[in-house]
Amino acid sequence: MKSVFAIMCTILGFFFLAGCQQPDGSSQEAQNKTVENTAAAGFNANLSDAQAITIADSVMKAMGGRKNWNKTEIISWNFFGDRTHTWNRQTGRDSINIPAQNLVIDMNVQSKKGVVMKNGDELSRPDSVQKYLQQGYQMWVNDSYWLLMPYKLKDSGVTLDYMGIDSTQSGMPAYKLKLTFDNIGLTPDNMYYVYVDTADYLVRQWAYYPEAEMEEPQFVLPWNDYREYGGIMLSGNRGKFALSEIKVMDEWPQQP
Repeated sequence: MKSVFAIMCTILGFFFLAGCQQPDGSSQEAQNKTVENTAAAGFNANLSDAQAITIADSVMKAMGGRKNWNKTEIISWNFFGDRTHTWNRQTGRDSINIPAQNLVIDMNVQSKKGVVMKNGDELSRPDSVQKYLQQGYQMWVNDSYWLLMPYKLKDSGVTLDYMGIDSTQSGMPAYKLKLTFDNIGLTPDNMYYVYVDTADYLVRQWAYYPEAEMEEPQFVLPWNDYREYGGIMLSGNRGKFALSEIKVMDEWPQQP
């Protein structure tokens, strides 16, 4: 079986109808349940299903809304107990602390420039610095997607397909969306099935396929224990994996 990091290196990324009625994106009820959720430039709207787009818009509303997401400043979280990110999503700065390696990568994920501290000393050799900066960028792409995927359903290069109503592994009825990617990110061949709660429009499960042609997923994991952080909803429970120490802040934390 592949390493956890290899398996999980991801991109880089509602309305309610009673019973099992399929959403059609046209009813007044649907319009009342959705809010403006402008897609990123390059989102494949023409290739995406209208039902899937409507559901994605309702996911954004359930997660706190586009307005609250856009104004979110700094998000911090621990990824599976291995490393902690402190990311300013407005400026692009991400400080990654990896205690087991006594390593800190402080970089801008937009410019991919930064500094690397190893055993308390700043590295100066360009090849070593570049190696760690590239690793840091891959970590940020992967780890942020595990935390923030529901906010990225209408990202650049994404195509959304509506697959009907299905059930999660826990038996919860859910709208099933398929996410595929058009030559973007670190792993553009990936595919996900995302299961959206028909009652509250929160993502409750995802299934990951390293290649869209695969018949069986690499994993199927829940999205549990949603909590509100600074006006947005985040979930850290992925079944046997956990995203912990989640915080949303207005200012960069002071170093101890």
